Amino acid sequence: MPRYTVHVRGEWLAVPCQEAQLTVGWLGREAVRRYIKNKPDNGGFASIDDVHFLVRRCKGLGLLDNEDPLEVALEDNEFVEVVIEGDAMSPDFIPSQPEGVYLYSKYREPEKYIALDGDSLTTEDLVNLGKGCYKIKLTPTAEKRVQKSREVIDSIIKEKTVVYGITTGFGKFARTVIPINKLQELQVNLVRSHSSGVGKPLIPERCRMLLALRINVLAKGYSGISLETLKQVIEMFNASCLPYVPEKGTVGASGDLAPLSHLALGLIGEGKMWSPKSGWADAKYVLEAHGLKPVILKPKEGLALINGTQMITSLGCEAVERASAIARQADIVAALTLEVLKGTTKAFDTDIHALRPHRGQIEVAFRFRSLLDSDHHPSEIAESHRFCDRVQDAYTLRCCPQVHGVVNDTIAFVKDIITIELNSATDNPMVFASRGETISGGNFHGEYPAKALDYLAIGIHELAAISERRIERLCNPSLSELPAFLVADGGLNSGFMIAHCTAAALVSENKALCHPSSVDSLSTSAATEDHVSMGGWAARKALRVIEHVEQVLAIELLAACQGIEFLRPLKTTTPLEKVYDLVRSVVRPWIKDRFMAPDIEAAHRLLLEQKVWEVAAPYIEKYRMEHIPESRPLSPTAFSLQSLRKKSTKIPESEDL
Repeated sequence: MPRYTVHVRGEWLAVPCQEAQLTVGWLGREAVRRYIKNKPDNGGFASIDDVHFLVRRCKGLGLLDNEDPLEVALEDNEFVEVVIEGDAMSPDFIPSQPEGVYLYSKYREPEKYIALDGDSLTTEDLVNLGKGCYKIKLTPTAEKRVQKSREVIDSIIKEKTVVYGITTGFGKFARTVIPINKLQELQVNLVRSHSSGVGKPLIPERCRMLLALRINVLAKGYSGISLETLKQVIEMFNASCLPYVPEKGTVGASGDLAPLSHLALGLIGEGKMWSPKSGWADAKYVLEAHGLKPVILKPKEGLALINGTQMITSLGCEAVERASAIARQADIVAALTLEVLKGTTKAFDTDIHALRPHRGQIEVAFRFRSLLDSDHHPSEIAESHRFCDRVQDAYTLRCCPQVHGVVNDTIAFVKDIITIELNSATDNPMVFASRGETISGGNFHGEYPAKALDYLAIGIHELAAISERRIERLCNPSLSELPAFLVADGGLNSGFMIAHCTAAALVSENKALCHPSSVDSLSTSAATEDHVSMGGWAARKALRVIEHVEQVLAIELLAACQGIEFLRPLKTTTPLEKVYDLVRSVVRPWIKDRFMAPDIEAAHRLLLEQKVWEVAAPYIEKYRMEHIPESRPLSPTAFSLQSLRKKSTKIPESEDL
């Protein structure tokens, strides 16, 4: 017998359908009838005849025709929403689809698997898991480690040994011994009570990363979780059943307790959960719709699921990967601006940077040469001012290798820390199967990723700070020799005047966000947890800083391309012309004032998807192959030619590089 899960005014109702020919309208009325029946005041309706409603799918929010037969309009166990006419949506209403759901509107269940062993996950792997590129399975070695670890826990329970978190309470209650018949209840109570977060839920990509990373840590075999439970969790990940995890509430020691508790709450069938099939719904319904059963926690398993730094670290992975992407592309955008402002390439000479051989500085200078070397890529713009009387450029152009370079080195430093954290056991107590014992420690403390992500925010911000100054030079006619604000008929048109203000506003906001969160600590849990990392905020604000950096560079990219319009018919170098063509494929030239926000968003999307890098990178790498002695050792964030060849189009053999 078909059954549908229906959302009415914040409540979820399971409505069975005995006859296949019944309609969508019948389903809506039956759901409203059940809703009214459960309300002492009939939900404010005199009778069901007073209710007028629309019915729509939770997935995609498509409206349904009330006259359509259910067997035609809906699949069995599909999730739908009844919208009652006249209802005003509360500002606190949780929509059936989270922010960013457009990214999941084309969701396809992945066919490939990634094998987790707790030791070899990379930041790139985790980001791809977040995007839904892979399902998860365990390696045989990981399965054996998990089993042996669980045997230690079973032995502790059998022997009635007093061990923190297994046969005792938590935090201040560590000395309270729990009776054997209450051990399972202890774990459920732990998850429920610690699910105390607030704020918006993590978007699907970030929740998938969080869940995948927790699975990876459990696969190390030091947590005491049973293999049966871990495989249930993996099944939920593979079905993309993602619990409601509020983004705020962790102090980053003892681990990310609040967000990981919300994660565990969904796994045991409580709270809210999201899947591409259902949208937001009660977790028990979402699991049932996917043929899955809630986890029944065994002793220690609640603690195993919630104790660790995975919230900080998973968000940190996204931050590191996005920072790497925008740092590479910042060099390309800045090179384009330098061309438009008729700057010199002498400041990027190999010998200058050999005297101060920081890896990032050397790599950035090399990229500038690869994009601007007029002997390699003839530039009509460069040729037009070859014999001008300008001796040197402003710092925002001349010092790009020094400023951008340290950002590259900062990212590399942070990536090393985050990669170690990805594959670290961060539970308490730790279960050592080889020794047959558990040991309490402090690996849950988030100070490492917290400090690293504060440093990342400070480092990456400088890309926006220097970019905003270059935007000022592009827009200011006394500095650029271009029309004011890069538009004809100034006065009638304002051009990039307020786009520059937006960049300035974002840079100013970043200055506040770059204040390190990890310098703060507040004692919690009755002074048992008397020093914390505040790493959750460090991770979230690092992501916000990076987003602002991307947006500022998107504005600079648009401004530089607009500047080229006033230098035509002269052309820049081949790789930079390719970048210009890419931008013009999504944003047309600015002839007169128009709605600018969509243009900024389109340019931002190019940077997010690394399209600017994909266009320019083949030329950079070809130049590298021809100048191997001078290119020196690559920065850890330097581009991999092998990965490029997998993604980008080939350069025509006849093209002059």
